[in-house]
Amino acid sequence: MDRPISLPTATLLRRHPIGSAFAGLLILLVLVVLLFDWNWVRPPIERYISQKTRREFRMDDLHVRLGLAPTIRMRGVRFGNADWSREDQPMAKVEQLEFSVSLRDLPEKILVPRVALTRPELLFERLPDDRRNWILSDPSDTSPSKLRISTLSVDHGRLRYIDHGEPFDLDVEAATFDPARQEKVKSADAAPANDRYSTRYKFTGNYHGARFDGTALTGEVLSFQESGVPFPIQGELHAGTTRLWVEGTIADAARISGIDTQLRIEGKTLANLYPFLLLPLPASPPYRLEGHLVLEGNRYTMDDLRGRIGSTDVFGKGAYIDQKPRPLLQADLHSNYLDLADLGPLIGIETRETGGKPKLTQAQTRDRPTASAKQKTIDPDHLLPAGSFEVSRLQKIDAEVELHATRLKVPKGLPLESLKASLHLNDAVMKLAPVDFGFAGGTLAGQATLDARQPIIKADVAIDLQGIRLGQFVPKDSVIAKGAGRVGATLRLSGEGNSIADAAARSNGRIATTVVNGRVSNLLDAASGLNMGKVITLLVGGDKDIGINCGGAVFDVKNGRGQSSLFVIDTEQTQVLGDGWFDFADERFDFTVAPKPKHVGLLSLRTPVRLYGTFSHPDYQLRKGPLVVRGAAVAALSLVGPLAPLIPLIETGPGQETHCGQVQQRTRGEARQATTPRKRSASKPPPNASR
Repeated sequence: MDRPISLPTATLLRRHPIGSAFAGLLILLVLVVLLFDWNWVRPPIERYISQKTRREFRMDDLHVRLGLAPTIRMRGVRFGNADWSREDQPMAKVEQLEFSVSLRDLPEKILVPRVALTRPELLFERLPDDRRNWILSDPSDTSPSKLRISTLSVDHGRLRYIDHGEPFDLDVEAATFDPARQEKVKSADAAPANDRYSTRYKFTGNYHGARFDGTALTGEVLSFQESGVPFPIQGELHAGTTRLWVEGTIADAARISGIDTQLRIEGKTLANLYPFLLLPLPASPPYRLEGHLVLEGNRYTMDDLRGRIGSTDVFGKGAYIDQKPRPLLQADLHSNYLDLADLGPLIGIETRETGGKPKLTQAQTRDRPTASAKQKTIDPDHLLPAGSFEVSRLQKIDAEVELHATRLKVPKGLPLESLKASLHLNDAVMKLAPVDFGFAGGTLAGQATLDARQPIIKADVAIDLQGIRLGQFVPKDSVIAKGAGRVGATLRLSGEGNSIADAAARSNGRIATTVVNGRVSNLLDAASGLNMGKVITLLVGGDKDIGINCGGAVFDVKNGRGQSSLFVIDTEQTQVLGDGWFDFADERFDFTVAPKPKHVGLLSLRTPVRLYGTFSHPDYQLRKGPLVVRGAAVAALSLVGPLAPLIPLIETGPGQETHCGQVQQRTRGEARQATTPRKRSASKPPPNASR
């Protein structure tokens, strides 16, 4: 028999029925929570997720710990792949999955503060149309996901990521270890004893056709999305001949929001980094660089940058800004000793380090495996660089680069002393301005504009040489080196082509040089006119210097062919006039130089001299016609008398004084004109600028 309710209790229930009902419900809820088996709702949850995602979803066990951020633990999880997947395996198989969900952030987003995976096998895929198999709603939904995962920990698992549009694939194996026990493990792949790292990742992959692999150590937990919490990392990556080491911290592994690491990278050529960074770095000799890499917002900075490229030392700083419509690369680089051969690939010169053979090629893609199939070998005797600039690379990035070199290592006989250069690339238009060299005691100042907005690059080049000492181009003990003259020159050319050789072969413009206030050996001056009488006198009585009053040459360039409109050198005793042409396409030239002594002399065999050949193999020959005529005259007059043969060898001194003011006006004043050449018959002889 039930015990009757006492009168006070019954009275209390009658007086407070609502409170009593609430208390009863609360007691019932506590009992349900304590006794509830979450596996009772597992089948309907599986059916709901399978129907919602159109993929099979199964789990062997389910448990929930309630709270403001309830924790869900699933065992034996299997989640099928999207029906459009190109892989024959489920998207996820996990021995145990445990995660929490922040209720306060619903419904704006699904924030998962923590995910812990035990022995997972995961496959993530993305198609070129941006469909992603990890989107848990409609598989065709390409809108941004509301799911945000803050931290992730993995205990022995494997992840594959395949981006069919990039293209990019990554295979990662993760394993945890006890840091305190690592020092006792002797296996080759054991991690070092430490107090920071407890998870090891081994990875392999391909990115834009370039294969890579490596290892990384991290802490137990990775920050993943929107946490901003840094986690320690130490890693090494190999990609062909490229090696990269990194140690420091990274925040948010999925969408990296922060980096603070020491980085070291080395490889055979900088151009091999293009598939990974999409930066149009040039082919280069082997390099080794290191520095402090920091990411803040969309700006990557590299401080304390130092290292070597070939035999050139480099130090300075750089930055990479991930912005639209194109990223921006900034660099301020310095060198105490710069080898110009290391910069050759910048302008298309093949080197042993970058190409394996000392020859020029028509393709700048020699750094990639497909390069050999695309290369067109050029005559190795040609001097103009024929390596092509890849237009598409110049269209993908903007750049601002400063380079300062204190000392230069240059090819033998080229008197370059220092370098200061600025490069600005914006919207596929590259400007090199200024480019200043210390050159033979003077300066070489240049600027160039390369417009790569079209498939064929348009180029405009301007170069000015001032105060160049002629004596620095010849051996110091040479009689020519005694001259103290200085040379100035201007070059204004415009052309089209994807290499320097091509652009020069189609160029139009003007080249002018001038010589002022110089001196030359009197013996050399006499020998140039084949004035044997004077040569003998100087050999007996001693040589001396004579002044160069002036000199200059002007070439009008049209379609890569330069024709002289002025060629004169005037000394105290000789006027030298010339005429000729050069051709950038064939790299050939042909000049005729006619010395005209200003004074009467004896034993003269004066005749024009032809200078001709290729840029790399010049040659000369004496015009035989005048020599044959004089020889015949000498032979004929030898029958007349003993002194008669000397008559044809008398120098009449036809040379005139050159109007040096006009020469300077032609060589300097016309430099201000447009680069379009004047129309002029190639057969018309140049003016002699005489008065």
